[in-house]
Amino acid sequence: METLSAKSDAMKSITNRILNIRLPPKRSAFLWGPRKTGKSFWLRTALNQPHHLIDLLQSDVYADYVSRPSLLRERYADSRQLIVIDEVQMAPELLNEVHWLIENRGLSFLLTGSSARKLKRRHANMLGGRAWRYTMQPLTHQETTGFALESVMISGLLPSHFLSPDPIMDLRAYVGDYLKEEIASEAMVQSMPSFAEFLRVAALTSGELLNYTNVARETGVSAKIVRGYFQILEDTLLGFRLPPWRKAVNRRLIETEKFYLFDVGVSNFLARRTPRAGTSEFGKSFEQWLLMELKAYQAYRQPELELHYWRTSTGLEVDFILGKMDVAIEVKASTRIHEIDTRPLQVLSEEQAVGKRILVCRESEPRRMPNGIELLPWQTFLRELWAGRLV
Repeated sequence: METLSAKSDAMKSITNRILNIRLPPKRSAFLWGPRKTGKSFWLRTALNQPHHLIDLLQSDVYADYVSRPSLLRERYADSRQLIVIDEVQMAPELLNEVHWLIENRGLSFLLTGSSARKLKRRHANMLGGRAWRYTMQPLTHQETTGFALESVMISGLLPSHFLSPDPIMDLRAYVGDYLKEEIASEAMVQSMPSFAEFLRVAALTSGELLNYTNVARETGVSAKIVRGYFQILEDTLLGFRLPPWRKAVNRRLIETEKFYLFDVGVSNFLARRTPRAGTSEFGKSFEQWLLMELKAYQAYRQPELELHYWRTSTGLEVDFILGKMDVAIEVKASTRIHEIDTRPLQVLSEEQAVGKRILVCRESEPRRMPNGIELLPWQTFLRELWAGRLV
């Protein structure tokens, strides 16, 4: 694990998040993101335009606005600055006032929250397309210093966990206080033990083909309830589906989605794994982490970028497909790649027109295989990705 001094050095760079929001006049936006991804800290350190901040986590501020939503109009109707409401899901009634001020006064709002589920359940005004949408992800490799791969597989990349001298304690608190209590409460889960067991099974199967029946059997509830649990994770931004590539040419393809949790540290803590280099658990975590980098790139740079995986009915699989087969990516956590490791990419390119074929690994230098497939160390791959040279 990194030393405390290394973690302190890392903290200095975390204010430099890739997320960049500067709203033009009369434009508003939602900023969503799982709890502890750093939305509130970003608002205080990196939002680069003048603004008023309404922090609903402050009990007196919350009490004022939840009892009298009209205060928003009374206080800010004539403002020309951006108005930021942090954790807006705590006071859904404010959104009617926001709607009125957008329509009648041309005001701009930035509304942050960790879940739209609570707002939708209470039939809150979601502004009907009047607000752009942004999403904050866990930290990326580009946003950190002192990055040690094995440590990140354990701590994950939620800022406070990445910086923590004891990330396991922080993960334990996050899972216990937030996932098992607040999320279950928000979703009105009937059985806390079954939901807690579902979280463990969802973590164990993160990155595998989604099978509600198998998860239900392991969890001890019906497949219908399991479907609802997965929907809860999606609605609260704690997980997402990766769809399969379905445009087959000559082979029958798998058409089942995969499901991933949003942070590799949370996944491994819930699954009770401590992945070490050279193990299959490390390989699985390495793949999930690189997918999170792709998801962050999608969120911050190319929201319309499509992400898929490709898998045949016989089990040949390419981990990630970007765009319309613009880039096919296979991930191997090995420090030494052999030609057999590139077979899925080779088979894919024999059947589909693939732009770039890349195998991301832990070798120290990039090279090109005899079959034309590029081998990129993960550091090189991420440099190319964030420089915009891959897609």
